[in-house]
Amino acid sequence: MADSDIRFAGFPSAVVYERPVEGKKTGDTPVQHLLWGDWLKLKGPIRGDWLKVRARGVDGWMHKECVREEPLLEFTFVDVGQGDGCIITTPGDQQIIVDAGQDDNMFRFLRWRFGQFRSKFTFQSAIITHPDSDHYQGFKKLLEDNNVWFETIFHNGIVERDATGKTNSLGRVQKTGKIRYLRDIVEDSVTLNALSSNKQYAKMLKKALGSGRVGNIQMLSTADGYLPGYGPNEPLHVQVLGPVPEPDSAGNVRLRWFRSIGKTKNGHSIVVRFQYRNVSVLLGGDLNSEAEHYLLNYYTGLVSPPDPDKEREYFELARRTFESDVQKSCHHGSSDFTEFLLQAVNPVATVVSSGDNEPYSHPRADTLGTIGKFSRGSRPLIFSTELARSAKENIKHPNELKEEAKKLAKDVTEAKSEKAKQKAQKALASLIEKIDRSIAVYGAINLRTDGNDIIIAQKIESPRRKDEKWDIYVLKRQQNGRLQYDSKCK
Repeated sequence: MADSDIRFAGFPSAVVYERPVEGKKTGDTPVQHLLWGDWLKLKGPIRGDWLKVRARGVDGWMHKECVREEPLLEFTFVDVGQGDGCIITTPGDQQIIVDAGQDDNMFRFLRWRFGQFRSKFTFQSAIITHPDSDHYQGFKKLLEDNNVWFETIFHNGIVERDATGKTNSLGRVQKTGKIRYLRDIVEDSVTLNALSSNKQYAKMLKKALGSGRVGNIQMLSTADGYLPGYGPNEPLHVQVLGPVPEPDSAGNVRLRWFRSIGKTKNGHSIVVRFQYRNVSVLLGGDLNSEAEHYLLNYYTGLVSPPDPDKEREYFELARRTFESDVQKSCHHGSSDFTEFLLQAVNPVATVVSSGDNEPYSHPRADTLGTIGKFSRGSRPLIFSTELARSAKENIKHPNELKEEAKKLAKDVTEAKSEKAKQKAQKALASLIEKIDRSIAVYGAINLRTDGNDIIIAQKIESPRRKDEKWDIYVLKRQQNGRLQYDSKCK
């Protein structure tokens, strides 16, 4: 396919029509509603200001003013149930996965998006923010697919192992002065292969490294400064803000111990801040309040929480590092957070990744209230993958659909005739596609930006018209240079 044939939908969305109408920007009979930046292909004839295109599986016509030539930066926050999962597509068409949930939702979403993985597909990188199953276990299905490859898998350096009488499941903890440190850090593939562990996370990483389909597995931290390939001189740069290693006098890598195994794993989540031109997005894993104060102290050089007479200086310094237009809420909207980091981030929009089959009641009501209180603008935005997934009643939950799939798979194996087998196989294939689509359509929060403006969109469950399939929120650059939700721009 020639690059000259590829275009992208215009801002903030665009409509494909069955037929063009000369002299007008709207055609006759809408057949598809596209989000800003959606990929499309030119199909041939031009009629005045109208282009024949194919987009999202349909052919039709688009006005030339509704088509752009440059790709965008895209974040898709996938409904992974209880957990986190985000796929980022860069303007250079590289794919970065940040966490993949606990079950196979992310795998099914990506399989739907990237042609069922019928041929080799390479992700530039995967970032596993920390070793909790609701962030890493979803990678298992991806890593088992022979057509899925990764250039690099990054993790936070903490890999669980078998506990002994002298060590916990994270390894040795050593006290220096009044501070305790985790000593056994897995920095690279050499230390990973040398690790003896029967834990699921360690086995998954070691198996991935031995598959031949993963180029490298390594720790990502502030010692790297930036995600490799996305340094400060690039149009898109990705700064690593955590975890923060604290080497000992001999240069051995250590991480601060945060009171317990769980808080240490979560508190050292990989924190990355994407900056594309004038737009910034912060992904903070499962940070907790103790870790947030630690990071705020590290980057400001001031005590956190601050003394009252130091608050102004404290927030000025903190915002130099953390202020972002959009944030992914840490730890699924848990109440274990500090309002000080929220004030430092000062977002105009927040995305909460949470599930409804979990014992924590995430997101917490006080968390949502605090996010709104300390966000930017008179109408800050809060999105939830859990709410976006609230499908109409005749769309079954994916777990129910998977049970149906198991029954159909049994019908295939127990079919008493070739005709019955083919019928069951066809029904199974159709159901699998429906399962994939149920995640792709209901639950994904889509963020698109050209580095100046932003749209955030979710699918409408029961659209009234074919040109109104998306619920779109536009963040426009104001005269003061700040982004703000534009409630009049739909």
